[in-house]
Amino acid sequence: MTFKETALPESTRRRAPFGTFRLFAAGNNASHARHLETYGPLDMDRVGPDLISVLEASGLTGRGGAAFASWRKMAATAQSRPTRILAPRPVVIGNGAEGEPLSFKDRTLLAEAPHLVIDGLLAAARAVGGSQLYLYAGAASFPAMERAISERPAARGIRLVEASERFIAGEASAAVNAIATGSALPFDKRRRLSESGLKGRPTLVLNVETLAHIALIARYGAAWFRTAGSAGDPGTRLISVSGPAPDQVLEVAGNASLGEILYSSHIDAANVAAVLVGGYHGRWVKPLDYKLSVSGPASHVVRPGAGVFHILPTGYCGLETTARIVDYLAGESARQCGPCMFGLPAMSGILGRIAYRERDPRLVRELERLGKLVAGRGACHHPDGTIQLISSALDVFSEDIKAHLAGSCTTLDGRSA
Repeated sequence: MTFKETALPESTRRRAPFGTFRLFAAGNNASHARHLETYGPLDMDRVGPDLISVLEASGLTGRGGAAFASWRKMAATAQSRPTRILAPRPVVIGNGAEGEPLSFKDRTLLAEAPHLVIDGLLAAARAVGGSQLYLYAGAASFPAMERAISERPAARGIRLVEASERFIAGEASAAVNAIATGSALPFDKRRRLSESGLKGRPTLVLNVETLAHIALIARYGAAWFRTAGSAGDPGTRLISVSGPAPDQVLEVAGNASLGEILYSSHIDAANVAAVLVGGYHGRWVKPLDYKLSVSGPASHVVRPGAGVFHILPTGYCGLETTARIVDYLAGESARQCGPCMFGLPAMSGILGRIAYRERDPRLVRELERLGKLVAGRGACHHPDGTIQLISSALDVFSEDIKAHLAGSCTTLDGRSA
């Protein structure tokens, strides 16, 4: 029997959480019993290929950074499954790697709601006919996941693979490569994992937060998922909030405003100089009347990316902060192509000269020239993500650049955050 949204039992529909408090509704480090008490059971015998169409109706997009439609990834993997009787079946990988230094939402989810991730992984495997299941995450996430897997006989086939702390280790093809060879290096971005991933098999890689949402959509349906968020960005998402206040993970509705997020974080917008949204491959924004959404014009909307919301307080220098980040990113190259190996260090060097107030008006033009040379030419997306960050800094901190090129800084002491 395949999954039908209209076939949901009334008792299960009554359990559906309201509002934006969804993924952590079972409480901290929930046991399987508490998980079932909160959300109700998910009968895997009722889950099949029809789940893909339910996900299409839900509008769920990936929560790992690219915001690609989740149903499309699943459909592509299912369609690539060989028709021969003895042909290898697809592989499904839950990606919980967080090499992004400002992201901690996924490790928090794995620690606090591991059973939602397991439900989503099992459901995704049923939908695409997968046979091998992996969870790829940092070592810190293993105790909670091992404990959760031990509570569920149906989950004991899930293999845990440790992810390194490198920035690029969370990229989907790097996850596949790490599982296959132990080396977390991305493949050429033209290679389709849905056709040839782990050991040449169709492979589906989904972020662990995406899997947790799939677990709830499989229970409660597409219409329920859309009761939060907007038509263009339905549902909720987790964000890692960092900056002057203690780090925290928030669950917010799609299309939430930056002002609403600051208010929920108990941060006074008057004390915020700018916000880095999406992480080290994200974008600086100010003023703060943007919406956090996967769709909409760049003048009004900022993409959530890896779910990072990093606050630059007033009195801190955005250029010095960006220069420090880009220097880190240049050092995180996979060293598989010229744009990463040579282009990023060159751009980092020039941005550093601007940040530390070298009086040369040609520096900005040279930085822009290098960005055009590097853009779109990397073997993976690392160069393009870094260029996006630099471009946003040149735009948002344009007045600061003028001051730096004149040998001064608009902030009180030029501190970096």
